[in-house]
Amino acid sequence: MDVSPLESVDIPSLEGKVPAEEWKVRVDLAAAYRLIAHYGWDDIIFTHLSARVPGPDHHFLLNPYNLMFEEVTASSLVKVGMDGLPVDPTPFITNPAGFTIHSAIHLAREDAQAVIHLHTPHGQAVSAHGEGLLPLTQTAMLIRDEVAYHDYEGVAVDLEERERIVADLGLKCAMLLRNHGTLAVGESVGEAFLRIYFLERACQAQILALSAGEGNLNNPPQGAPEVTAQQGKIGLKLAAGALAWPALLRKCHRLDPSFAT
Repeated sequence: MDVSPLESVDIPSLEGKVPAEEWKVRVDLAAAYRLIAHYGWDDIIFTHLSARVPGPDHHFLLNPYNLMFEEVTASSLVKVGMDGLPVDPTPFITNPAGFTIHSAIHLAREDAQAVIHLHTPHGQAVSAHGEGLLPLTQTAMLIRDEVAYHDYEGVAVDLEERERIVADLGLKCAMLLRNHGTLAVGESVGEAFLRIYFLERACQAQILALSAGEGNLNNPPQGAPEVTAQQGKIGLKLAAGALAWPALLRKCHRLDPSFAT
């Protein structure tokens, strides 16, 4: 007999107990967690996706530290302050240290309503490559102009590192954390997810292409990366808002509608 992964986890429903705007963000963020698990980009419980709660307070939604990504639901997401600690009583535990990177970006960038950080093998491999993300594929060229870099300083638990992360990110919306992983921000959860999707797919393709040896690569014609970058800046927002993200939400409902509870 199949056992639901949530049957052993008591998750009190918050639907109708939080403002409608907050509930929508909760559903979107829970969907993003489920999609990360679906695509195999999770790292057991050791990365984070966060989103800002609508309203004047600097409150954010973060995953319970003891749940797998495929177990996350809209109601299980924990509302935290800038210190990563719960704002309200909760049966779940959080990882304040894991919020270090996210809090830095949320605090510095008003447009960073959602932040996604991953540790995938392909993302880590490209983050360790001397030249970073190369313009080898259309996907890479669409996102490459948005990618910043931050040098590795150890496990990101030092609050002083937040200033350096923000400075390195600048006004860009994606980052390769050297020897560590990938990161994307967005004005919505959907936008951040589409951006990390493009970045992760570009990293995967780069590692596959480099497996044939750098001497066998076909580089794009001069000027093509710049044209594609401009197309990406326009197209990604459109896809996130009206096309791909709504389709991904439908996919989540087909895979397991419990994410929206």
